[in-house]
Amino acid sequence: MPCWPRRRKARRPRRLTSFSPVPLDAPLLLDAGDHELIAAATEILARHYKPFWHTVAAAIRGRDGRIWTGLHLGTTVGRLAVCAEPIALGRAILEGDGTIATAVAVRHPKPEETDRELAVVSPCGACRELLLDHAPDALVLLRGPAGLIKLPVRVLLPLPYRR
Repeated sequence: MPCWPRRRKARRPRRLTSFSPVPLDAPLLLDAGDHELIAAATEILARHYKPFWHTVAAAIRGRDGRIWTGLHLGTTVGRLAVCAEPIALGRAILEGDGTIATAVAVRHPKPEETDRELAVVSPCGACRELLLDHAPDALVLLRGPAGLIKLPVRVLLPLPYRR
């Protein structure tokens, strides 16, 4: 009896998922609402800044246009600190519908830094996961090579943890 090669099942082409990366060379331009979001985070941080305790503020705009803010909660034991983004998200969930259209974080310079301007910063890895889990289509404001830009959160975390 001849031994014929077995036929393999034809594989379907891979589908792009909602987590497929968007080209980084196509960031979105900021609009007036984005600048309002930055101003909200900046105002909270300027009002509540305390070295080593409250060094970052975040602002989240819900899909309905409302803005929620949060403040970094520093601790003596660093691993117990809570970022500003989860505080803002918690407020959005408790006080609104919990949606996120756009998010931004602003940090205060460290005492030893000469530049004393508050600056937009990219969310940390944990906050990227948090934003992606709760709003995979959310946009994030951050500093790019040529200034402030807006990108989908999934671009910041192209291979997220999945249960």
